[in-house]
Amino acid sequence: MRLLLDEDVPTQFLGPLRQLLPGHQVDHIEDLGWKGKDDLFLLPDARRRQYEVLLTNDCAQLENAEECRAIRDSRLHHVRYHQNTRRGRDGLALAMASVLAAIRAVIQELADVDGQRLVEIDAMEPAQRHQTTDPRIDPPPYWPSRAGHPVRPRRQRGR
Repeated sequence: MRLLLDEDVPTQFLGPLRQLLPGHQVDHIEDLGWKGKDDLFLLPDARRRQYEVLLTNDCAQLENAEECRAIRDSRLHHVRYHQNTRRGRDGLALAMASVLAAIRAVIQELADVDGQRLVEIDAMEPAQRHQTTDPRIDPPPYWPSRAGHPVRPRRQRGR
């Protein structure tokens, strides 16, 4: 399958997507020299170049009658994602995590359909995604003490 990344998709997506989708061609608008090209012209040109999927962060495309018609007429699968309100590296990380977590299943699903599909990838919300432990306060069962001897595992209560 041939996947084209729209201009609003950061180029940092290219490497990971190519790694996750071996056997598929993944290109960016910039690679084709199409930066700044209006979507009304870009979509038919992408179809002529035999792209099958457009990945975009432009969620307003489906709210515009002309762009909607151009998407429909291109017969490209339209895959969109949201980049939440965070900008910069944190926003990029969340957007990439959302797309990278979903893209293999999306592409697999699209390979088996007849006709065009519109796909929306759910945004990953900013949240704490890790836990930090101070081993001086809550050591793992066999954490060595300063004396070099392991701390005894805690006994479970009950039973």
